[in-house]
Amino acid sequence: MDLNLIPPMLGVVGLVAAFIVYLIVMKRPAGEGKVAEIAEAIHTGAMVFMKREYSIMSAFAAVLAIGLFMAFPSWHTAAAFVTGALSSAIAGYIGMYTATRANVRTTTAAATEGAASALSVAFFGGSIMGLTVAAMGLLGLGSLYFFFGSDPQHAEAIHGFGMGASVVALFSRVGGGIFTKSADVGADLVGKIEAGIPEDDPRNPGVIADNVGDNVGDVAGMGSDIFESYCGSMIACIAIAGTFAVSSVLGERQNLMFLPLALASAGLLCSIAGIFIVKLASASAPATALRFGTFGAAVIFIAAAWFVISALGISSAVWWCVVAGAVGGIGIGLITEYYTGGAPVRQIASDGQTGAATVMISGLAVGMKSVTVPVAIIAAIIFVTSVLLPDGQGVYGVGIAAVGMLATVGITMAIDAYGPVADNAGGIAEMAGMGKEVRDITDGLDEVGNTTAAIGKGFAIGAAGLAALAIIAAYIKTVGTHVPGFMLDISNPKVLMGMFLGGIFPFLVAAITMRAVGDAAFDMIQEIRRQFRDIPGLLEGTAKPDNARCVDIATKAALQRMVLPGALAVLSPIIVGFVMGAHALGGLLAGALIAGVLLALTMANAGGAWDNAKKYVEKGNFGGKGSDVHKATVVGDTVGDPFKDTSGPAMNILINVMAIVSLVIAPLLTH
Repeated sequence: MDLNLIPPMLGVVGLVAAFIVYLIVMKRPAGEGKVAEIAEAIHTGAMVFMKREYSIMSAFAAVLAIGLFMAFPSWHTAAAFVTGALSSAIAGYIGMYTATRANVRTTTAAATEGAASALSVAFFGGSIMGLTVAAMGLLGLGSLYFFFGSDPQHAEAIHGFGMGASVVALFSRVGGGIFTKSADVGADLVGKIEAGIPEDDPRNPGVIADNVGDNVGDVAGMGSDIFESYCGSMIACIAIAGTFAVSSVLGERQNLMFLPLALASAGLLCSIAGIFIVKLASASAPATALRFGTFGAAVIFIAAAWFVISALGISSAVWWCVVAGAVGGIGIGLITEYYTGGAPVRQIASDGQTGAATVMISGLAVGMKSVTVPVAIIAAIIFVTSVLLPDGQGVYGVGIAAVGMLATVGITMAIDAYGPVADNAGGIAEMAGMGKEVRDITDGLDEVGNTTAAIGKGFAIGAAGLAALAIIAAYIKTVGTHVPGFMLDISNPKVLMGMFLGGIFPFLVAAITMRAVGDAAFDMIQEIRRQFRDIPGLLEGTAKPDNARCVDIATKAALQRMVLPGALAVLSPIIVGFVMGAHALGGLLAGALIAGVLLALTMANAGGAWDNAKKYVEKGNFGGKGSDVHKATVVGDTVGDPFKDTSGPAMNILINVMAIVSLVIAPLLTH
């Protein structure tokens, strides 16, 4: 059998596995009465938003596809772009659809069977997203590689797949982030601080929109985010290997091109094993079970990678690059967990005793400090791979390290998507007025979900940074095949100018997305205040809020404001590349990469720390709920919401979109 058939075949296997898990989840009781009604409102709101988002995204993608068809002599690049966009969109749709079906089943399991059963349902709900992301990557990219990517002369066409996936990811992440945080900020500021009612209180008109947002931002958006890094790292490795001699000290060129797909195939199987490990360990504490699954899958993958690399006749030095990436990913996740769930969080909560201002100062300090170790880990990975693969081949090692970090995306994405499912389950329990016992179970699952989400964000930033670096290296190699002697020299004024221009974009996109959340939250707050004021009996609990109005406000705000960041990310490399040249574009990518990674880590970790500081106070520390300290930490959490769920994650995709667009147009840059 042709080895090139294995990745797409395993992609099909992954989709079948996801469907089986979906059937298991759907067999669980969904509850009835008020519980079912609330769940249906969340599901309907999420699907309506996604339909409208995809319609705008489709129009944008169609324009780009036509442009690629006209710019390249072959139709392959445009076809690959469409395939990448469809693969990412399908993965996001399936993940969100199933997450909004799993949430209520988690609530029901908590009420009727207990914590272990609820954990299983929530995790299986997230697993469908994880398996689908991995499977669609292998199926889409693997199929393209089988048909025309394995030939170095035509491999450039599959770069379009990464561009399609990245464009969808940017819209999904930014649009979903604006939606979820505008609803969250509005619901918290008016509900918790002004009205003094609990989180997820059914009297609050913004609560349903908030729960819808958890899915469109943290499930569909995060899935697309990881998908484009996952595919981008593989594409970069294929592109770099395509420039090697037919036979090198590392191995045969064809095998080096195929290796990232082979590793991702092994990673999918290891992820499935990790999901079973979590299921077997679900009777223990949720955090312990999820750790067993994550680390277990990583250990199995490292062992499997050795056999894959040996079977392909590739140097063992490449295996050590895989190990560096896998270990580095775990390290970044653990450091992120410390800064968003350890002593720094308790310090922020303590600082709330002197008001909201000190909470803000403390949280920003934590975010800035948290950059140090993850960036040092990324630098260490680059150093290790350059030592292991000298003579200019170290860039291939960086790409393979990124593949090693992302190969078990099935389990890492499953654990990340578990968080929003558990969060929704708690919200449904609160809104339906279930007993304290049920809420205690869902709160426990949600608490673990907050930690896993923070780890997932740190992992996503590290993976995006390595993937973007590998894509930039592929860009340099690709331009070099068309412009002999091409290199990026910092003493070149065009390169230096491009670096400073590139550093602008992460800050500009962060400002645009923060402003978008602020404007949308303003409209949301005004609407919630209006309903509390004008609907008789709403605060007393004798009347129902107009939830649909708040969902509509968040939807319109997200759809109107997601286009500009997307256009900036796609058009800036094209304009700089064709107007200022390949050297300036290379500098642009380098500047955007450094600024983007640093800003992403700062914002994501500061936001996560503020969020968990609030939850630490809500457990009864420093006066508990309703105290002045609680109000101060709620302010911090409110500012942190767009930090960690909108602007911060947008950085990951921004740097990858800019890099992959540059790689696609690289053959056209002849000056």
